[in-house]
Amino acid sequence: MEEKTLNAPAAPSNFIHDFIDADLESGAYDHVQTRFPPEPNGYLHIGHAKAIYINFYTSEKYNGICNLRMDDTNPGKEDTEYADAIAEDIKWLGYNYANLYHASDYFDYMYEKAILLIKKGLAYVDDLSADEIREYRGTLTEPGKNSPYRERSIEENLDLFDRMTKGEFADGEKVLRAKIDMASPNMNMRDPVIYRIAHMSHFRQGDKWCVYPMYDFAHPLEDACEGVTHSLCSLEFENHRPLYDWVCRECEVDKPAPRQIEFARLNLNYCVTSKRRCLYLVNNGYVDGWDDPRMVTISGMRRRGFPPAAIRDFCARIGISKAYSVVDFGLLEACVRDDLNENAPRAMAVLRPLKVIIDNYPEGQTEEIEVEVHPKKPEMGTRKVTFSRELFIEQDDFMIEPAKKYRRFYPGNEVRLKGAYYATCTSFETDDDGNVTCIHVEYDPESKGGETPDGRKVKGTIHWVNAADCIPAEVRLYDRLFNVPNPSDPAEPLENYLNPNSLEVLAGAVIEGGLVDLKPGDTFQFMRKGYYTVDKYSTEDKLIFNRTVDLNSSWK
Repeated sequence: MEEKTLNAPAAPSNFIHDFIDADLESGAYDHVQTRFPPEPNGYLHIGHAKAIYINFYTSEKYNGICNLRMDDTNPGKEDTEYADAIAEDIKWLGYNYANLYHASDYFDYMYEKAILLIKKGLAYVDDLSADEIREYRGTLTEPGKNSPYRERSIEENLDLFDRMTKGEFADGEKVLRAKIDMASPNMNMRDPVIYRIAHMSHFRQGDKWCVYPMYDFAHPLEDACEGVTHSLCSLEFENHRPLYDWVCRECEVDKPAPRQIEFARLNLNYCVTSKRRCLYLVNNGYVDGWDDPRMVTISGMRRRGFPPAAIRDFCARIGISKAYSVVDFGLLEACVRDDLNENAPRAMAVLRPLKVIIDNYPEGQTEEIEVEVHPKKPEMGTRKVTFSRELFIEQDDFMIEPAKKYRRFYPGNEVRLKGAYYATCTSFETDDDGNVTCIHVEYDPESKGGETPDGRKVKGTIHWVNAADCIPAEVRLYDRLFNVPNPSDPAEPLENYLNPNSLEVLAGAVIEGGLVDLKPGDTFQFMRKGYYTVDKYSTEDKLIFNRTVDLNSSWK
């Protein structure tokens, strides 16, 4: 299948809403109710953000409601930690769910429906092993064959299912299967397993159950219980829709039954969203937990400084369709950059400091310079930075032998110090290895604010911080975790696709002294350097900033 890469914002498709419009017009439903049903077996990621956007945006458009439901039917992989993180992530994204439900709330109801199917002759207890069931299932071109236990009597099935529930059998010894059609061209309709034995505690139900419903049986019943009208899910469930409808019909749910509508899932290059692969990265120490800023988990993007509004904007731009496509990671970064350019306050920070001594500036003198918090938002006010004889600038803002069109400091060149004065480099110092350790300049006292009596202009303007009151900080330069567009390609182990330059730590950075009372999540545009966010592990004694995005995309 040919891949289509989205590099620019696209108008959202409206096919889901077309279906809903037709349903409302025909009277099939008189309101709209959606739900977001994640399994609490991992942290949410950017793919979930798209599903969240679709469900909440749809309910909002039709003045309906959207619930959050934890699909906790698999006790071996689920945990309270994940459930709590999911709820937190959704609220951080800016969505308010009407109700919080759990699939386990309906275990008694589902069990009753399983009994109903047995009594209707539409479910049976099977003794085949998982491998045997797979063998009997057939192939895409060959029909399956009936289990030798398919024609057990209703009484025997009721007895066996009751004994399964009481814990008389081991895991995998028996299952309950729906009796549909082993010759169906749809493999999902070939007597799917709807209950299995699992002797393990549930994080909410404890040891009450040792049989648990399968997803394809539980999901439509959960939707029906909650009154969901439109069950919006990703495209891999399209072939499961006949089973979804069969469960609703044969379990005799209250009318009208929910309608399932599928959309294409989000595929984003240079990242992985599989929970299994994400867990592999976490457990093997390739990343610093689920919220590592290089991960595209919601918590990872939050820690990196991605604004929730930018993620919502990204989901709106990529649109809704049924066509398989791969979205370029640069589009997500562009949405983040657009939001932060509009909203992030400005500050000055030097990541790789080089000392500057202004030889003709009075020793011991300090002055305050007033600068704008945001050049396009005067309502954000101004802030004051101190200026004195000794400053720090970026190491790459000085060259002994300047490159062509280089407009920063080099011997004899005049540069504007942002918001302050014109200064001309007069000399420099080096260590024994020839590395520049300090430069000397002379400033023009008549050039404060960039104006001079003779009206001269300079072409280079650089930022700086005052050496006397600057604040030390650790800056973490995050880049993409993978160096190939499709790291999910199974041809190589996942670690072979890791970008060795995905993290660079600068321990000796300095920021302007006026940035006090910082808290995790505070984001700034560091002039000329990009957007940076205070990390969650940052403290008053050790400031840590994460690079969110550069000022301009460096990826093509």
